[in-house]
Amino acid sequence: MPSVVPARTRTERRHRHRVSALALLATASVLIPSAVSVRAAAAEESPAAARTAFEQQVIFKASQDPGDYSCFRIPAIVKTTRNTLLAFAEGRQDNCGDAGDIDLVLKRSTDGGRTWGPLQVVDRGNGDTHGNPAPIVDRRTGRIVLATTYNKGRADDGPCDVPCDRTPHLQYSDDDGQSWSEPEDLTGSIRRPDWNSWYATGPVHGIQLTRGKHAGRLLFAVNTESFTDERISANHAALVHSDDGGRNWKIGAVDSWPVAEDGTFRQKPSEMTVVERSDGSVYVNGREQDGTDLGHRTYAVSRDGGDSFASPFRAQPDLYAPMVQAAVVRLPGRDRTGPGRMLFSAPADPDRRRTMTIRSSFDDGRTWDSVDRGRTVTTDWSGYSDMAAISDHEIGLMYEGGAVDARDEIRFARFTEEWLGPRRGPDPTTRDRARSARPASVLGAAGRTAGRYGGAVSFDGKDDAVRLPFHGSLPLGTRDFTASLWFRYSATAGDQPFLWMGGVGTRNPQIWVRGEPARNRVTALITAVNGTDDPDTATVSTGQAYNDGEWHHLALRRTGGKLILTVDGEETTTAADVPGTVSEGSTFGVHLGQKADSRGWLTGQLDEIRVDPRALTDTELTRLRETNTQPTGAPILRLPLDSVEARRA
Repeated sequence: MPSVVPARTRTERRHRHRVSALALLATASVLIPSAVSVRAAAAEESPAAARTAFEQQVIFKASQDPGDYSCFRIPAIVKTTRNTLLAFAEGRQDNCGDAGDIDLVLKRSTDGGRTWGPLQVVDRGNGDTHGNPAPIVDRRTGRIVLATTYNKGRADDGPCDVPCDRTPHLQYSDDDGQSWSEPEDLTGSIRRPDWNSWYATGPVHGIQLTRGKHAGRLLFAVNTESFTDERISANHAALVHSDDGGRNWKIGAVDSWPVAEDGTFRQKPSEMTVVERSDGSVYVNGREQDGTDLGHRTYAVSRDGGDSFASPFRAQPDLYAPMVQAAVVRLPGRDRTGPGRMLFSAPADPDRRRTMTIRSSFDDGRTWDSVDRGRTVTTDWSGYSDMAAISDHEIGLMYEGGAVDARDEIRFARFTEEWLGPRRGPDPTTRDRARSARPASVLGAAGRTAGRYGGAVSFDGKDDAVRLPFHGSLPLGTRDFTASLWFRYSATAGDQPFLWMGGVGTRNPQIWVRGEPARNRVTALITAVNGTDDPDTATVSTGQAYNDGEWHHLALRRTGGKLILTVDGEETTTAADVPGTVSEGSTFGVHLGQKADSRGWLTGQLDEIRVDPRALTDTELTRLRETNTQPTGAPILRLPLDSVEARRA
């Protein structure tokens, strides 16, 4: 391995970024609080206040940090054996593009993230891109190894050319991150010849295994692409590992997904975060990028220390997140036995990078708390993140955030397990009478009321909703369908969501129906994707809002190249259908009384929700409306909403 050399701070700066010698001296000689919160300062004054429930600060920002940087991105963080936190980031010089002149930079904290030292340059790009940090701490020796990826830089803010020739490199530090070895090219050991286009380490911390015959192994994830016949031909997700403290590395588990000639593919697991589960297996959670499977998160498990995957990656349609890098970390729990608590950090808005949220799993990542059970760190724009356990019950979160853009700055938040809150008991449920369906969850203490037929559910416009658990029969795909329901409301403002199926935003496949009283209408919309064509949308609206406080029956049908909206069997609006699937390649949920991104809530009541995978006839709709006579055939969901039952833990 190369000899250790000290990391250098930047000495050559362009005129517009020059700072005074006095400022440089102050930066290099003290630990800078970097806008530490008042609560953090108070916590230093007494041992009893040493663990504050939540506090955060900005640790990387172009206007805050001296140097030639326009932007900081791609956070990664680890805690060393000396309890020092090492916060890595890409220092992007000329712009915020992914393929410019990029240095790998670092800040250190020796007090649990309350204060941070000056910026260090760990790996200078010198005009090229040096990034994608994946640090790992060897708990046996104290050495920190740092995997990164290089590519040729470009002067503009465009992406790397395709194919993009990217190479993995490795550095290490034996003095707690104060100095770093010269980078070593690992292409020969962890990049296969056919991984000849995109290649990326992390970017997120790697792990050291602690259980089983592979205890002590260092492990991190890479994602790659193959380029053949003048196109991207395959995606690959892989684990790489070392059994000798990072001196030698080899490729372990690999999961490959072909790309069709038209550019479509099922999955693209990328930017993967890894964690050792309580049974010693390795859980891998990754970003799913533009595949046809439902969901923006995907996962796999290795039961042999990262040598192979037990099964191919599977998408998680109901783990809501935009397409973004995320992080997972496991807390050992008070008794250090059993699964403990696993945390997942990512923006919670399924369409946009905003609302950084921490979600929990209490069964080693097999299931995750829904967004409403998570703890919101910020409602700002937010992007990439990483986490480190500061202690058994205190966590450090490093994430991209900003009031205007998620790339504005990189923040560090410290919070306790108490701040996250205890594990909640199960939500009340209401029965779904569709075949083999599980009960739907009733959220926010939604009320009971008399319905059009039997009972109904009342929504308060704040946090009440009914959410269906995901089932493979719920996505409608390209099929004709009928969605029917009774609604009653008197709101005069705000969008009033009745039924939402699928994703959210302007480009994601979806179906929704809502009242729009300020526009004096009820509107239904579908967005469909047809192959590699851009998404297309069809909309139908009524001529009035029906917000008179009376029950009204609504039916939305997709049939014969048309989208048909009918209210009370009288007013009918028709629009041309759009071809394609209404449920592909995005997060997927079924919500009543709630918009899929939790940014719209119904103030009103709903009853007798039914969705059929075919177009019902006018006669069937009349019988359903007048006598509640259920049509023949199996609906994909049927919620009478007659009762709400408490669910036992």
